[in-house]
Amino acid sequence: MKIELIRAWPRRFQALSLELADGATVAEALAAAGWGAHAEVADAEISGYAVFGVKALADTPLRDGDRLELLRPLQLDPKEARRRRAADRPLKK
Repeated sequence: MKIELIRAWPRRFQALSLELADGATVAEALAAAGWGAHAEVADAEISGYAVFGVKALADTPLRDGDRLELLRPLQLDPKEARRRRAADRPLKK
């Protein structure tokens, strides 16, 4: 089966396509990519995983065509970000 791995940083991202055995898990995909916990390029900021935006665990099985996303912690709570943007807008008259 074919899957795509995505990890992103501010203003850049890395995408990798992998061919894996049927029933491979998130952990197996990360290991195959060299992005596993013990890999030299492991990213300490990764806080979780998602498949097409739906939270996944290391033992989650993958399916052909899945997009595995490596997630980072939020830099700012979305509600707080909205409050700050609203406070910066001029009032309409």
